Amino acid sequence: MLITYLDLLSDSVAMFAVFFGSAIVALVAGVTFHEFSHAFVADRLGDRTARNLGRVSLSPARHLDPAGSVFMLLAGFGWGKPVPVNPMRLRNGPQTGRAMVAAAGPISNIILAVLAGLPIQLGLVDWWNPLTRPFSLDQWSTGDYLALFLGAAIFFNLVLAVFNLLPVAPLDGFAVAVGILPRDLSTSIARLEQYGPLILMLLLLFPIVSRGEVSVLHEVMSPIINTLSQIIDGNDIL
Repeated sequence: MLITYLDLLSDSVAMFAVFFGSAIVALVAGVTFHEFSHAFVADRLGDRTARNLGRVSLSPARHLDPAGSVFMLLAGFGWGKPVPVNPMRLRNGPQTGRAMVAAAGPISNIILAVLAGLPIQLGLVDWWNPLTRPFSLDQWSTGDYLALFLGAAIFFNLVLAVFNLLPVAPLDGFAVAVGILPRDLSTSIARLEQYGPLILMLLLLFPIVSRGEVSVLHEVMSPIINTLSQIIDGNDIL
């Protein structure tokens, strides 16, 4: 993400600060609420592990991971500290309960995106795509800055939600798939858990190795993100 906005420095330091700042605030809020939701749902389902570690909290300090935060700054996505969960303590059973806890994170990001889109849907604020740059900030009003922040909140929360719902371990989508699919299919997918990190790394490296020619993640995620964005605020975002 730093690379995405770095060229703005040649135009205006203020413009860089506004765009980069709005993205960071949106990401920190998204990751914090994502991890809080995991902890909250696990606690409600009977596992107090996260509560005992102070993770049922909306304080970013409780949830931000150093490496994940660096990725947020550089790449535009990242992760928080994993919320510890004991599946055997979950009221709905280890698989179903784990799926519910896992789904809570991405769902929370979609909720944040919907809330950010309400002022736009109601016509109170204009839509501003955080990936679109103005020529200058000279004529910007308070409403323009708010529109940029809301656009960033929608975009980055949708990216967090869709990325985390991919059925690849250790992402949330893997636990959701294992928990809700029929037993035979669930068992087959569960056997792939050990290969998940390697698969995920390859997916992340494809655009770099291919010099932007191949991006499986972009091809898979973009249509879903655009569809959700259309529902939330009536606009494509990618």
